[in-house]
Amino acid sequence: MSTRWLDETEMTAWVRLAAVLELLPGVLDSQLRRDAELTHYEYYVIAMLSEAPKRTLRMTALAQRTNATLPRLSHVVKRLEDRGLIERFPCPEDARATNARLTADGWKKIRATAPGHVATVREHVIDVLTPEQISQLADITGAILESVDPEGKLSEVYRR
Repeated sequence: MSTRWLDETEMTAWVRLAAVLELLPGVLDSQLRRDAELTHYEYYVIAMLSEAPKRTLRMTALAQRTNATLPRLSHVVKRLEDRGLIERFPCPEDARATNARLTADGWKKIRATAPGHVATVREHVIDVLTPEQISQLADITGAILESVDPEGKLSEVYRR
Protein backbone atom coordinates (compact mmCIF):
# COMPACT_ATOMS: atom_id res chain seq x y z
CA MET A 1 0.00 0.00 0.00
CA SER A 2 1.56 3.28 -1.05
CA THR A 3 1.15 6.55 0.82
CA ARG A 4 -0.69 9.35 -0.97
CA TRP A 5 1.48 12.26 0.18
CA LEU A 6 0.04 15.75 0.23
CA ASP A 7 1.01 17.99 -2.65
CA GLU A 8 2.11 21.56 -1.97
CA THR A 9 -1.39 23.05 -2.14
CA GLU A 10 -2.88 20.29 0.04
CA MET A 11 -0.06 20.67 2.56
CA THR A 12 -0.62 24.43 2.74
CA ALA A 13 -4.35 23.94 3.32
CA TRP A 14 -3.76 21.27 5.96
CA VAL A 15 -1.08 23.18 7.88
CA ARG A 16 -3.23 26.31 7.90
CA LEU A 17 -6.27 24.38 9.13
CA ALA A 18 -4.16 22.75 11.84
CA ALA A 19 -2.91 26.19 12.91
CA VAL A 20 -6.47 27.54 13.11
CA LEU A 21 -7.55 24.50 15.13
CA GLU A 22 -4.66 25.12 17.51
CA LEU A 23 -4.90 28.92 17.85
CA LEU A 24 -8.61 29.80 17.61
CA PRO A 25 -9.72 27.97 20.79
CA GLY A 26 -7.14 29.97 22.77
CA VAL A 27 -8.38 33.26 21.31
CA LEU A 28 -11.99 32.41 22.18
CA ASP A 29 -11.08 31.10 25.62
CA SER A 30 -8.99 34.19 26.47
CA GLN A 31 -11.82 36.59 25.65
CA LEU A 32 -14.37 34.60 27.65
CA ARG A 33 -12.08 34.23 30.66
CA ARG A 34 -11.24 37.93 30.62
CA ASP A 35 -14.75 39.26 30.06
CA ALA A 36 -16.99 36.65 31.68
CA GLU A 37 -14.81 34.45 33.90
CA LEU A 38 -15.88 31.44 31.83
CA THR A 39 -13.90 28.95 29.80
CA HIS A 40 -14.97 28.45 26.21
CA TYR A 41 -16.36 25.03 27.13
CA GLU A 42 -18.34 26.45 30.08
CA TYR A 43 -19.79 29.07 27.74
CA TYR A 44 -20.66 26.33 25.25
CA VAL A 45 -22.50 24.36 27.94
CA ILE A 46 -24.63 27.31 29.04
CA ALA A 47 -25.20 28.31 25.41
CA MET A 48 -26.58 24.84 24.62
CA LEU A 49 -28.90 25.08 27.62
CA SER A 50 -29.98 28.59 26.60
CA GLU A 51 -31.16 27.23 23.23
CA ALA A 52 -33.01 24.21 24.67
CA PRO A 53 -36.75 24.16 25.41
CA LYS A 54 -37.29 25.54 28.92
CA ARG A 55 -33.48 25.98 29.01
CA THR A 56 -33.31 22.36 30.19
CA LEU A 57 -31.65 19.19 28.88
CA ARG A 58 -30.95 15.74 30.22
CA MET A 59 -27.31 15.46 31.14
CA THR A 60 -26.87 12.76 28.49
CA ALA A 61 -28.30 15.05 25.80
CA LEU A 62 -26.15 17.94 27.00
CA ALA A 63 -23.08 15.69 26.89
CA GLN A 64 -23.94 14.72 23.33
CA ARG A 65 -24.47 18.32 22.21
CA THR A 66 -21.20 19.43 23.76
CA ASN A 67 -19.28 16.32 22.64
CA ALA A 68 -18.26 15.50 26.21
CA THR A 69 -18.13 12.42 28.35
CA LEU A 70 -20.58 12.40 31.25
CA PRO A 71 -17.76 12.61 33.82
CA ARG A 72 -16.24 15.68 32.13
CA LEU A 73 -19.62 17.33 31.75
CA SER A 74 -20.56 16.56 35.37
CA HIS A 75 -17.37 18.22 36.56
CA VAL A 76 -18.03 21.36 34.51
CA VAL A 77 -21.72 21.47 35.46
CA LYS A 78 -20.74 21.19 39.13
CA ARG A 79 -18.53 24.29 38.75
CA LEU A 80 -21.33 26.16 37.00
CA GLU A 81 -23.81 24.94 39.62
CA ASP A 82 -21.54 26.24 42.40
CA ARG A 83 -21.65 29.64 40.67
CA GLY A 84 -25.46 29.56 40.50
CA LEU A 85 -25.60 29.40 36.69
CA ILE A 86 -27.01 25.87 36.34
CA GLU A 87 -29.13 23.63 38.53
CA ARG A 88 -29.50 19.87 38.34
CA PHE A 89 -32.62 17.93 39.28
CA PRO A 90 -34.12 14.47 38.70
CA CYS A 91 -35.76 14.05 35.32
CA PRO A 92 -39.55 13.93 35.84
CA GLU A 93 -39.98 11.40 32.99
CA ASP A 94 -37.18 9.08 34.13
CA ALA A 95 -36.04 9.11 37.77
CA ARG A 96 -32.77 7.44 36.75
CA ALA A 97 -31.82 10.47 34.64
CA THR A 98 -30.70 13.92 35.70
CA ASN A 99 -31.63 17.17 34.01
CA ALA A 100 -29.59 20.37 33.88
CA ARG A 101 -31.36 23.71 33.70
CA LEU A 102 -30.00 27.19 33.16
CA THR A 103 -30.92 29.35 36.15
CA ALA A 104 -32.09 32.96 35.94
CA ASP A 105 -28.51 34.00 36.77
CA GLY A 106 -27.25 31.66 34.05
CA TRP A 107 -29.63 33.25 31.55
CA LYS A 108 -28.38 36.71 32.57
CA LYS A 109 -24.78 35.49 32.20
CA ILE A 110 -25.27 34.11 28.69
CA ARG A 111 -27.11 37.26 27.60
CA ALA A 112 -24.34 39.47 28.99
CA THR A 113 -21.55 37.29 27.58
CA ALA A 114 -22.86 36.54 24.09
CA PRO A 115 -22.21 39.99 22.56
CA GLY A 116 -18.50 39.90 23.44
CA HIS A 117 -18.18 36.33 22.24
CA VAL A 118 -19.89 37.15 18.94
CA ALA A 119 -17.65 40.20 18.54
CA THR A 120 -14.58 37.99 18.98
CA VAL A 121 -15.91 35.43 16.48
CA ARG A 122 -16.59 38.26 14.03
CA GLU A 123 -13.17 39.84 14.54
CA HIS A 124 -11.17 36.65 14.07
CA VAL A 125 -13.31 34.60 11.68
CA ILE A 126 -16.33 36.17 10.00
CA ASP A 127 -15.17 39.71 9.22
CA VAL A 128 -11.83 38.58 7.76
CA LEU A 129 -13.72 36.66 5.06
CA THR A 130 -15.77 37.77 2.08
CA PRO A 131 -19.42 36.66 1.82
CA GLU A 132 -18.32 34.15 -0.83
CA GLN A 133 -15.64 32.78 1.50
CA ILE A 134 -18.21 32.45 4.30
CA SER A 135 -20.35 30.28 2.01
CA GLN A 136 -17.29 28.27 1.02
CA LEU A 137 -16.32 27.87 4.68
CA ALA A 138 -19.81 26.57 5.49
CA ASP A 139 -19.52 24.03 2.64
CA ILE A 140 -15.96 23.04 3.56
CA THR A 141 -16.67 22.58 7.26
CA GLY A 142 -19.88 20.70 6.39
CA ALA A 143 -17.89 18.22 4.28
CA ILE A 144 -15.29 17.77 7.03
CA LEU A 145 -18.00 17.31 9.65
CA GLU A 146 -19.64 14.57 7.60
CA SER A 147 -16.29 12.80 7.55
CA VAL A 148 -15.42 13.16 11.24
CA ASP A 149 -19.01 12.76 12.53
CA PRO A 150 -20.59 10.30 10.07
CA GLU A 151 -23.28 9.28 12.57
CA GLY A 152 -24.29 12.93 13.06
CA LYS A 153 -23.89 12.87 16.86
CA LEU A 154 -23.56 16.65 16.90
CA SER A 155 -26.04 17.24 14.09
CA GLU A 156 -28.44 19.27 16.25
CA VAL A 157 -25.62 21.69 16.96
CA TYR A 158 -24.05 22.17 13.54
CA ARG A 159 -26.89 21.58 11.08
CA ARG A 160 -28.37 25.04 10.96
